[in-house]
Amino acid sequence: MVAVVTAARAVAVFAAARPSSPISPLTRHSTFRSRTLSCSSEPSRKLILYSKPGCCLCDGLKEKLHAAFLLSGPDSLTDVHLQVRDITSNPEWESAYQYEIPVLAKVLSDGTEKTLPRLSPRLGVLHVQKKIAAALREQ
Repeated sequence: MVAVVTAARAVAVFAAARPSSPISPLTRHSTFRSRTLSCSSEPSRKLILYSKPGCCLCDGLKEKLHAAFLLSGPDSLTDVHLQVRDITSNPEWESAYQYEIPVLAKVLSDGTEKTLPRLSPRLGVLHVQKKIAAALREQ
């Protein structure tokens, strides 16, 4: 199942998905798109977050990413499409990332993925936004 929502709704969804919530709105494979100003149906920049249920580092990064999508400015991420992949739903992903999650990768123009450097859980939302924007500018 794939869900597409605005960044503001995504933040609300993730806030509701905290461990205290008895029902998690996340599915095994979710897609979230930040709010975009263009009329294009295909976002120009794409990220994939490899995660799994019960991973507190993954949940923290998801929250920071969605908060970073809401920030404006020169490093705006409003056109970024974030896909969250549950590694337990795919044996290849689980084998590749089971000891590394959360893993953030950008999708290159040829469709291949490039793993981004790990973001410290101590980074604030503004620094996360700047690091992601810089990584997306790199070829």
